[in-house]
Amino acid sequence: MNMITTLLPRGFAVRTPTMGDAEAVTNVISADEVALYGKSETTLEEVLTYWQEPGFSMATDAWVVLSPEGQVVAAASVDHREHSRLFTSGDVHPEYRGRGIGTYLLRLTEMRALEHIPLAPQGVRVTLNTSVSNLDAGSQRLLEKQDFKLVRQSWRMAIELNGAPPTAQWADGITVRTMAPGMERAVFEADQDAFQDHWGFMPREFEEWEHWTVKREGFDPSLWFLAMDGDEIVGVSLCKDEKESGGWVHDLGVRRPWRRKSVGLALLYHSFAEFYRRGIHNVYLGVDAQSLTGATRLYERAGMHVVRQYNNYEKELRAGKEPSTQSVDV
Repeated sequence: MNMITTLLPRGFAVRTPTMGDAEAVTNVISADEVALYGKSETTLEEVLTYWQEPGFSMATDAWVVLSPEGQVVAAASVDHREHSRLFTSGDVHPEYRGRGIGTYLLRLTEMRALEHIPLAPQGVRVTLNTSVSNLDAGSQRLLEKQDFKLVRQSWRMAIELNGAPPTAQWADGITVRTMAPGMERAVFEADQDAFQDHWGFMPREFEEWEHWTVKREGFDPSLWFLAMDGDEIVGVSLCKDEKESGGWVHDLGVRRPWRRKSVGLALLYHSFAEFYRRGIHNVYLGVDAQSLTGATRLYERAGMHVVRQYNNYEKELRAGKEPSTQSVDV
């Protein structure tokens, strides 16, 4: 630890956060978003949900930096999939950038990531990953200076519903319904199956998925649309009204045997129609810019366009067999 402590400016300190720091950390993230985009969208609920995720330990996986006045001015964290695909995120309040705080936190998170290597499956490649806005030139320079490589880009896509969207056209034998109580695990399994062809995919535990979805504040099962073939879920569109941040299609996926039947497009139009009916006219989703299944073409066909771009960086910590999806036969 002494090797990196000297990188903090004089008078600044680092410690693990407490739940009482959540609002201050939210404010730091929001300040970064305002600097980049002119508005913030990260909520206190999101920060608390992340810190309370199953398997996440605030004592070992999160840090805050305090100014000499005791104000939280930066925060960072690390989480993982099977100890082999690790993720770091960090934010420094714009007023405190350029002082080495970001470099300090990045090295701190890498040190924590290295502790996962002995826990990773033998022979499996271990990487540290992060994503930053393409507008954030400072963070990109920092990552590249620390030997992170740009490996992928992702997009936020949007549509402005100025009128009713096209009516969904369902393939023969396919119907649509919303999720009912007791269907949670079936939806989870269908969602996992549909997303196995997503770049970087690694299986999730049900409890983690449940924590981020059905147990979230504002969860609305009437916005979870399931494409059905008889009693079998063949596709999902898991949506949420994110209030000031608009309507979101958080997960849209179709399982392999039912692809190329326009099920995805029908689910998307059906989702748009429900948002429009509710008076929500701005709808968003996130997508891998080089989608292995051609999802970007589907969204463009539905009238969506790119409104934000994120650059995904990776640093190899141990060579080996890649544990996540990198390519598919389509």
